Amino acid sequence: MKMKGVIHTFLGELILTEEDGYITAVDFDGKEKAEEEKNTEYTPLMLEAKKQLQEFYEGKRDQFTLPLNPKGTPFQKKVWEALLTIPKGETRSYQEIAKLCGNEKASRAVGMANNRNPIPIFIPCHRVIGKNGALVGYGGGLPIKEALLRLEGSML
Repeated sequence: MKMKGVIHTFLGELILTEEDGYITAVDFDGKEKAEEEKNTEYTPLMLEAKKQLQEFYEGKRDQFTLPLNPKGTPFQKKVWEALLTIPKGETRSYQEIAKLCGNEKASRAVGMANNRNPIPIFIPCHRVIGKNGALVGYGGGLPIKEALLRLEGSML
């Protein structure tokens, strides 16, 4: 069964989706959708996700320990698994992630997989930057990417 709930964060309202005991999506369009999702009951997993996000924002948590089930192609899932290895406060280039996935020439494909990450923040696609250190692309917008990196103490 699929459940959705709005969680309020310093980044704005996020819509969290849980399906069959897994977090399957985080949507940054919470402002627009918050009203329609307002009366959703929160599952224990959603409440735990909200708690862990709050701890993360407060600097009390470095890693999330939530069951995640992103839907995507095998290559996308390989990229998302690689993203989970980037420690809080660090960044990697698209090329570095491509190497981790076994094909150092797949930087563009890594970028596309990053763009299609359905569970941002929990799967830290914000930690991937351009080879030259530039902040490039983020589903929630570059200001949110920059805010997350600053929160984590990444050198920009």
